[in-house]
Amino acid sequence: MLAIIGGFGAALCWAASSIAAARSARLIGSWATVGWVMLIGVVIAVPATIVGGAGANLTQDALTLLAISGAGNIVGLLLAYTAFKAGKVAVIAPIISTEGAMAAVISIALGEQVGIAAAVVLTAIAIGVILASSGRDEPAVAEPGGLAAYPAAPGPTPVAAATTIGPGHPGRKATIIAVAAALAFGINLYASARIGATLPLVWSILPARLGGFLVVALPLLLTGRLRLTREALPLVALVAVAEIVGTAVYAFGARDGIAVAAVTSSQFGAIAAIVSVVAFKERIRRIQVAGIAAIAVGVALLALIQSG
Repeated sequence: MLAIIGGFGAALCWAASSIAAARSARLIGSWATVGWVMLIGVVIAVPATIVGGAGANLTQDALTLLAISGAGNIVGLLLAYTAFKAGKVAVIAPIISTEGAMAAVISIALGEQVGIAAAVVLTAIAIGVILASSGRDEPAVAEPGGLAAYPAAPGPTPVAAATTIGPGHPGRKATIIAVAAALAFGINLYASARIGATLPLVWSILPARLGGFLVVALPLLLTGRLRLTREALPLVALVAVAEIVGTAVYAFGARDGIAVAAVTSSQFGAIAAIVSVVAFKERIRRIQVAGIAAIAVGVALLALIQSG
């Protein structure tokens, strides 16, 4: 029962983080969102590490893994928030939730043997990503100042302009960036898994926040570009807290059953997709629904296979 509660709690936290990050990225940009998330996160993570991670054996290998984990998480967040800024949460979140599959692919690339079942599931997930990205998104509507509305604000319609990331179709570009984000998060998960074997859990939380503070938040703060609006403040705070709490709740639930907790928590992408469709009225095609469903089922099956 604790595994179900922990896994579902983590899924809710990460779904809330994805939705809040999407809104914040549209308000203040992806870099500022990451900056504030890391600034708030480091305020939480440093004391937690001092209290819960004291006396850890920080070998050279452990420090290397911590650096890789932190870098993967920071790059993943920047890419994810950029994808959320241009694409639909209902499509982007399920793609990013394939981070576990990416970690599995990395393990295979580094020599880990994989069974036929896992290979079939990974193929199904890849097909799901292709289907989920096959929709034709409508151009975004720009708010004054060039920020895309999410969702469109009531009242007079502002001047329409497509929010793109370079040339080409914005939805397709956002999907490619989301896949890159999932890969970066996969690297983080792979390194974190190895860290967890020798160090306390809090050490897997600190590197990304400390590195993100030094690399992203501090430079933006010193140059006066760490912008924040009243509307974005609760959103970035929610993202920072939800990511940390989600990790802690998942770890707690996994003590009672890794397989059940993994299967449940991996559904954050599907939860975020459902919420975005219902609450934000995002429109997606039937073929995209099929792709999202394939991703959700595939991620759950892979988590079950890998933990079995």
